[in-house]
Amino acid sequence: MIPPAALSVHLAIGQAYSWSVFKKPLESAFGLTGTASALPFQLGIVMLGLSAAFGGTLVERNGPRWAMFVSMICFSSGFLISALGVALGQYWLVVLGYGFVGGIGLGIGYISPVSTLMKWFPDRPGMATGIAIMGFGGGALIASPWSTEMLSAFGSDLGGISKTFLVHGLVYAVFMSMGVFLIRVPREGWRPPGWDPAKTAVRSLVTTANVSARNAIRTPQFWCLWVVLCFNVTAGIGILEKAAPMIGDFFANTSTPVAASAAAGFVALLSLANMAGRIVWSSTSDVIGRKNMYRVYLGVGALFYLVIALAGDSSTPLFIVCAMGILSFYGGGFATVPAYLKDLFGTYQVGAIHGRLLTAWSTAGVLGPLIVNAVADSQEAAGRSGPSLYTTSLYIMIVLLAVGFLANELIRPVNPVHHEPPVEEAGQQGPLAMRGEA
Repeated sequence: MIPPAALSVHLAIGQAYSWSVFKKPLESAFGLTGTASALPFQLGIVMLGLSAAFGGTLVERNGPRWAMFVSMICFSSGFLISALGVALGQYWLVVLGYGFVGGIGLGIGYISPVSTLMKWFPDRPGMATGIAIMGFGGGALIASPWSTEMLSAFGSDLGGISKTFLVHGLVYAVFMSMGVFLIRVPREGWRPPGWDPAKTAVRSLVTTANVSARNAIRTPQFWCLWVVLCFNVTAGIGILEKAAPMIGDFFANTSTPVAASAAAGFVALLSLANMAGRIVWSSTSDVIGRKNMYRVYLGVGALFYLVIALAGDSSTPLFIVCAMGILSFYGGGFATVPAYLKDLFGTYQVGAIHGRLLTAWSTAGVLGPLIVNAVADSQEAAGRSGPSLYTTSLYIMIVLLAVGFLANELIRPVNPVHHEPPVEEAGQQGPLAMRGEA
């Protein structure tokens, strides 16, 4: 029941990836620019990384049930505050509610089941984290059409948006509570039958030693992986945050423009690719290794961006296929990185290390949408339209992915000087294992 517990939280907080559905209604209702309508999403991702970084140690100390409960309260409250803000015509309350309060729920909820899943599935860490983080990528697959239908039923004016936010807050509170009741931590020393941890250290980057969160951030491996995650996320989140308006703009001057309903379907397709990539690519990393998997994410991802830039608005199917490929790598990168951390730093405080690494997501959450929206706004102000709104952004993403590729190549095994003594590891793990022991 542990994977369903993780999914109940991640499917809910994964709603963040359907934010683009609300962009046009909010822009019309409040008279916002594309950059301004991205603020709640951007702040939410910033707070995700910051709350994960500062709360990672608390999650390890208090256990996943505490973390899921805090996530549920913050995420649902964020929607309720946003609903009030829209009803009162106060956009700053939407930024505060969805971005700040809801963003804290995103961060705590995101890391809440990760280390627990790797404890239950130490033999397949990529698959284990892929199962949970798949839910975060797939959240928009549910939320995008659901939100679109509610906006259609309630209306896309202030009253309709407010009611939609209210329903989201109440329903997600009930859905996430299932994870709170189901989650468990395995007893200390538990292993899958027949599994020998010594046999996992067959690759140069995989260690059976452990590194504390305090020491991990002092290693070059942590910061190389920080750059890798940041630029891989930047490349994907720039498209994802503006997905619905982007495909509409891209093909606006063709004989087959994309309608609003089709654009919402495009968001759902990207969510499907994001979700599938998290389980498929992270499971593949168990076979070919994390470093090789990131070579695919960054190298092939750059090629997909190049194809979009060169093809322009000549082919809608080609645009969709390339965008789905980019989003599958984006999702796969999230699902693979906890296992990459486990390979490099061990399981001792992998949840806390993961939380600190997610500050890369905070940076990318600002950087990606800022690049795409700012470039698009400036090009629109200059009188351009169609693919010209995004061409500069696409080439910037290619450069960032190339830098991430080089950072991945620089990752080497962690120097043993950073390893924890075995006796200290055992002494530190005991209290955590007692919380919610199964």
